[in-house]
Amino acid sequence: MEEIRLGAVESRFADIIWENEPLTSGELVKLCEKELTWKKSTTYTVLKKLCERGIFRNEKGVVTSLVSKQELNSRQSEQFVEENFKGSLPAFIAAFTKRKAISQKDLKEIRELLDKFEEV
Repeated sequence: MEEIRLGAVESRFADIIWENEPLTSGELVKLCEKELTWKKSTTYTVLKKLCERGIFRNEKGVVTSLVSKQELNSRQSEQFVEENFKGSLPAFIAAFTKRKAISQKDLKEIRELLDKFEEV
């Protein structure tokens, strides 16, 4: 699995694209100027970097995603569990619940997810 990590600023930038795609690079510059107080050159530098990493594409001045936000979140979650818990989801859950109780609502959602996986 290819490792993809985004810092806090890169994540906010990516959110702008995901929330507005497809958008022209000019529109992206204006949004980044407004929301991140970035100059045009900063926007293009970060966009180029994320395009090279295979997350976005800037083709003929139109910016689109190659990786959805959900896919990126899934990959990052898998990487975290792999790196910190040797790939063990039960070990992650055990560590998580030592400091934070799971609500009844969360338990219900987890059970529903597990039930869906068992059906497959």
